Formats: sequence, structure tokens, C-alpha cells
Amino acid sequence: MPSDGSRRGTGDVQGAGFGGLLRRHRREAGLSQEALAERAGLSVDAIAALERGRRRAPRAQTLRLLADALRLGEPEQALLTAAARKEGGTVRLPLRQPPAPINELIGRTTELTATTRLLGQRMTRLLTLTGPGGVGKTRLTLALTGDVADNFPDGVCWVPLASVTESAAVAPAVAASIGMHLLEGTRLVEEIAEQIGRSTMLLVLDNCSHLVATVGQVCSTLLERCPNLSILASSRELLRLQGESVYVVPALALPHDEDRLASSEAVRLFVDRAIARGYDPTGELDQVARVVRRLEGMPLAIELAAARTNVMTIEELASELETSFGILAGGPRTASPRQQSMYGAIEWSHALLSEAERDMFARLSVFAGGWTLGAAAAVIPGGATRVEALDLIGRLADKSLIRVVRRGGVARYYMLGVIREFAADRLRAAGQTDGAAERHAQYYVGLAEDSESHLRGPEQGEWLDRLDGELANLRSAMAWALRTSSVDEALRLAGGLWLFCYLRGHYAEGSQWLERALQLGDSMPPERIADLAKVCAKANLGAGTLAFLQCEYDAATERLQTALRQYKELGDTSGTALVLQRLGGVARERGDYGAAEDLHCESYDLYESLGDRAGMAWAHNYLGFVAWLRGDLEIGARRCRRARDSFLVVGDGEGLAWSLISLGAIAQYGGELVEAEDLLQESLALSQRLGYREGVAWSLNQLGIVERRRGLTDRAVHLLDESLAEHRDLGDRWRSASVLEELAAVAQQRERSEYAAFLLGAADGVREVIRAPVPEIEKAGCEATRAAVEASLERRAFRAAWSAGRAAPLAAVADGYPPPASSPDSSLGSAGRTRDPF
Repeated sequence: MPSDGSRRGTGDVQGAGFGGLLRRHRREAGLSQEALAERAGLSVDAIAALERGRRRAPRAQTLRLLADALRLGEPEQALLTAAARKEGGTVRLPLRQPPAPINELIGRTTELTATTRLLGQRMTRLLTLTGPGGVGKTRLTLALTGDVADNFPDGVCWVPLASVTESAAVAPAVAASIGMHLLEGTRLVEEIAEQIGRSTMLLVLDNCSHLVATVGQVCSTLLERCPNLSILASSRELLRLQGESVYVVPALALPHDEDRLASSEAVRLFVDRAIARGYDPTGELDQVARVVRRLEGMPLAIELAAARTNVMTIEELASELETSFGILAGGPRTASPRQQSMYGAIEWSHALLSEAERDMFARLSVFAGGWTLGAAAAVIPGGATRVEALDLIGRLADKSLIRVVRRGGVARYYMLGVIREFAADRLRAAGQTDGAAERHAQYYVGLAEDSESHLRGPEQGEWLDRLDGELANLRSAMAWALRTSSVDEALRLAGGLWLFCYLRGHYAEGSQWLERALQLGDSMPPERIADLAKVCAKANLGAGTLAFLQCEYDAATERLQTALRQYKELGDTSGTALVLQRLGGVARERGDYGAAEDLHCESYDLYESLGDRAGMAWAHNYLGFVAWLRGDLEIGARRCRRARDSFLVVGDGEGLAWSLISLGAIAQYGGELVEAEDLLQESLALSQRLGYREGVAWSLNQLGIVERRRGLTDRAVHLLDESLAEHRDLGDRWRSASVLEELAAVAQQRERSEYAAFLLGAADGVREVIRAPVPEIEKAGCEATRAAVEASLERRAFRAAWSAGRAAPLAAVADGYPPPASSPDSSLGSAGRTRDPF
């Protein structure tokens, strides 16, 4: 039997209105409006509006949430529902409702969480969802509207503006959507504000881009006059109103982990839309990933591409997109023209640009991989100021045609691939491609030359990262210079970048640039060559250095001797000293330690005459390197310590890494394994931080030897394999041979004699090709390994495995390519199959 309190509550509430009834139940439950809102998952404003009668007909879902939060019994729930139905007949604004989504929303969990918080918790009264055409603003707007609807007791009103072409039609479209009868007069916006009044409602303005000025004026008036109104707008351009919160809608998340392709939002969207067209690509997710990466996760582009699966394979689709985005067309017949193709989507935005904005938009297409403010100013004819460039970039960013990434204190700007292709077409149509490409190349020539003085010393890491970020633009500038036979730009650019190519491991690419640029230079008349003498000397130095690093010793010597003659003719002592260092490196790897030492001593004397402490430190470092390679560990340690101390003073990260590697190797060969590991781990960490690949490869090599000498062969194999792969990728065959010989020693320790013979044969084959002997310090170990292998195998087996190793390509050996299947050692597997033979 119910208590007296319960009976009294039931009797009292039967004649009460919904608001009073809700208030009474809340108070009896001992809850504040805030507490009830939290329990029910509603806003405090929603509770207040219901209790005060500002909202008279709550939704069924809202009623259930309230009843559950108040823990009402069936009789109380029935009375509350009846009161709501009774008051539901009260006249409300006949608001236009959002359209029902025609398909499932894929992903967007993060975006919905962020925007629901902004709008649903009233952190802003004006939220603009912005982004380029095709990024999915309208679809996200629909989903967000559904998620926050219950926070607006007086409803949600959807105002579609895509088909509205005249500014004067904006206010009538809003009025029609809220159910007003249109009257003649000039006070329509004020009348809309009076109609909305103090209603707690959400006004959704979809597709405002082409009408932003008028939409902004309407929104400003309504927000000022209607204190409980919130507005959600979707637009490619910001409204630029005070109090506006902007959420930039990103593209869909791309696949990063190859093992989890199916969970990527972009992949899921493609698969879903392809299945809808009658083709299931779930067995080709690697190719789907290739497609969506090329499309940079743009939803409209993905949907248009997926529609092509009715006539193309995924692989064909991916290949076609590598060259052009032209196939991204053929959207639904009922869609607007701007939704039927990516061209149409971008054209719609382009048509809204001013003449100056269109010109800048087209010129920016010359950049590959993004650009900075200074670069943008450089491609504008007539020498535009940074302020003028910034203003135009800002306007294009506000219109979602470019995006901004802030990293490391620098703003960098990008175009999506499909937008860049459209802009490049506009540049071509205007006949301005060549001029823009020339200005682009000249800017990057200047950047390359500016970088040279910073790539040695304390700013090295910062400038290496900067050039890394511009690598696509540098490649584009170099391609233009070579294609147009622009000798000055080609030589200056290639010559300015050789040190970067060395430090970042772009040996082959840098060599190609330099050789082609020098070939162009060879075709110039003598008087022009004289004008470029210093540039040519630098290019020859770079070409010789990169050839040396790839063990092309004859070619390296020829280029370096040419550079030496040129620098001497110029009277350039610093350039001469640097060339002597490089020639010393060639002599060192060819085993001529006496000649190497003489060259490094001569280089040291020149640097000393200049007072160049960094150059002197490098000379000490190389003299120490030569000393320990030929077995003079004490001399090597003394010189390398001196070099290390100097590198610390001048702030040369690369030099410090090298001195640590040499000191670690010296400690390792001297039997001081703990000290060696500490030094080599320090060099490895520094090299990794700088992105100095040769330093990484050498550190791993020496750490692998330390672990082998400790008997930790599993760890040794791992380190040596990593080192071999890095050296192989760099093209350093001299060091690759040494690592193969170390791997042979590990194989013999693990009683894999035939594989050890295979590796020794591979190393010998490499050394024969490059004509470089085993370094003196490594000879004893190499000979001991060979003797142990020969003692454990029959002569025929040894020769077969050795010959197989000599015949195998280095790339295959580095990937774990085993000897032929005829081998009696079953652990080696069969030829042609990559596996770990250990």
C-alpha cells in the first residue's frame, strides 16, 4: 500500500500542468535542476524550460530519460506522459526538420564528441563547421544536429541554403523554415527575431559559403535579439562574427598500420560505398588503402572513386589516380553539380574568389609538399611583400582552399592533391606555369645556398629538418632546372644540397642531380664557365663525395681531383682543405693508410692557417679513424678524443657522432666492452636524433660486434641485420662487406658453417667489385672466421656455399637470401625465399 506521501503526491498532481508536475517530482526526489539534468543526460536549460512552460511538449525519449532519472513508478510515469500529451497540442513554430540521412555515417566519433561538447553544453552560441568542398560538412552537421536536439526544448530548424542564389533570399529562406508567413516589408529579420523570441532552439544554416556576408548579418541580428538561440552553420568560408567558434572538419583518418586496414575510417567508407555499387573489395584492402591515401581521406572523392568499381579494378583505380583525379566524377543524378564531381566541388569555391585570390590560388599550385609564407611571397610577380602574401593566404585559408599546419613554431600551408591539380589547370590556362616555376626554383636555390653555412654547427639539426620539410619542393625545383637546361640554377641547387644529401643519406639522388648539372655545365662556353667557377668546384666536390660514399672510387677521385684544381685556381683554401679530406677518405677505404694520413695532415695544416677550429677537429677525427683502422688504437683514441672535445665546443653534431663511433670501436677492439657499449649507444641516439643515417648504420655495426664478443648472438644478429639494411640502402658497399663478415662470424659461432661460408663469399664478391681490401683491424677476425668455417666443412661444400654468396646480389643478401637448395644444411631453406637463416 503506498505511503501517505505518495497518495498525497498522486492526488495533488492530477490537475497539475506538465511543468509543475515535473518540478514537484524533482523536489520530492531531493534533486536540483542541475542534478536532474546530469542524471537524465540533458542540459540545465532544457529542465528549466520544461518546468517554466517554455517548452510544452517534450519528446518521448526525453520523457523516458526524465522518468528514469526520477525513478518514477508506473502510475507517476503515466500521469507525466498524459500531462505532456495534453500540452502537446499547444501551438509551436512549425519548424522545418533536418532531412533524414540516406546512408550510415562512417567514423567521425572524434568530431562528433568535440562539436557536441561545444554546442550541446552551450560553450558557444554560434558554431561554424568549415572545410573544403567534399570533406563531409553537411553529413557531420546532420549527425551533430541529431545528437544535440534534446538540448533544445523548442526544437531544431533546418535552413538549406545551397539552392539560394541571391543574398536577398537568405532572410526569406530562414523565415520559411521557421514557419512564418512572409509579409512585405524591410523588417523581416527583426520579425524572425520576434517570432523566435526567447525560444531555446537551434537554427541550422547548411551551405552558407556563397552567401557568407548576408548570412553573417542575419546571424548577428538573431543572436543579439534572441538570447536562447543557438546557430550551427556549415560553410567553406568563415562567417567572421564576434563569438563565432570554428571547427575545421578534417578528412577521414587514413590507414597507418598495415595490419589494421579494415578499421581505418577512409577504408571503411570506400568498402561500404563499393559494396553499395555491387562490388566487395574486402579482399583487396592494400589497394583500397593506396586509393584512399592518394585521395587524402576526402569523403566525396572516396565515394566518387568507389562508384568507379562498377567498371574498374581497385588496382586500375589506384593507378589511374596516380596520374590524374579526372575520374572523380559521376555522382548521383539527384546531387547538385558540385557534388557530382570533385572538379565541380572545387569550381564552386573557385567561382567565389576575387581576381587577386584566384591568381594567388593558381600560383600556389607550383608548390609540392606545402610551403611557407616567404616561399609564397616569392612566387608572386613584382616582389610582393610578406604582408600581401599573408593576406591572400589568410583569405584562401578562410575559404578552405588551403590548410595550415603549425609545427616547431612555423606555419606551413598545404593544398589537398585534388585542389592542387585544379589550381595547376588554372595556372596553365592563364599561361603562367613557366614563370611561376622559375620563381619557385629561384627561391629554393636561395634556400639551398643559405642552408650550407648552417649544416655544420649547432643549427645543423634545425636546418636538416627544414630541408627535409622542403624536399618535395627541392626535387620539383631541380626537375625544372634540368628540364629547362637552366645551368645556373641546376649547378647552384645541386651544389648547395650535396651536404644535405650526404647527411640524410640521399646518396644516389644527390649524385644524379650533380652529374646531370655538371653535364649541363660542360656544354657552356668557356666565358660562362669562368663565371660559375666556384659553383662548379662545389658541384664537383659534392659529386666526388657522394660517389665516394657509394664506393665508386675511380669516379670519386676524378671529380675530387677536378674540384681540387678548381679550388686551387680560385685560391679557396677552405675548399681545397675539404677536398683533401675527401681524397683522404678514398685512400683510407682502399687501404692506403699512409696516403690517407698525408692527405689529412695537409688538410689540417690548411685549416690551421685559416684558424678554422671545426675543420681542424675534422682532420683530427679522420686521422684517428685512419689510425684505428690500421690497428693503432692508442693513437686513434688520442686523436678522436681531441676531435670529440673540439666538436663539443663548436657544436657539430655529425662530428660528435663520428668521434663517439670511433672511440666506441677503439674500446671494442681493445676489449673494453662496457665502455664501448656506452659510447656507441650515445652515438646511436645522437645520430637518430639528427637523422644521420650513416652514423646510425655504423653505431649498429659496432654494437653488433660488442654483442657477438659477449656471446649474445641473437642480439648481435638483430643489430648487424639492421646495420646491413641501412648500409645497403645508402649504397655503402665497403661497410656492407664488413658487416657481412661479422654476420659470418656469428653464423659460425652458432654452428651454421655453410651459411657463414655463403656470407664470406658475398663479402668477398662485394670487395672484388669495389676493389677495396678488408680493413687492417678486421683482418685477423675475418681470417679466423674463414679458417673455422673451412675446418668445419668439406671443401666441396665450402666452395659451393662461397660461390653462391659471391653470385648473390647484395640487396638479396641483405634481405636474408639463403644459399641454394642443394645445401645439406636444412636450416638455410631454399633459394628465392627470404628468411632468417640463423
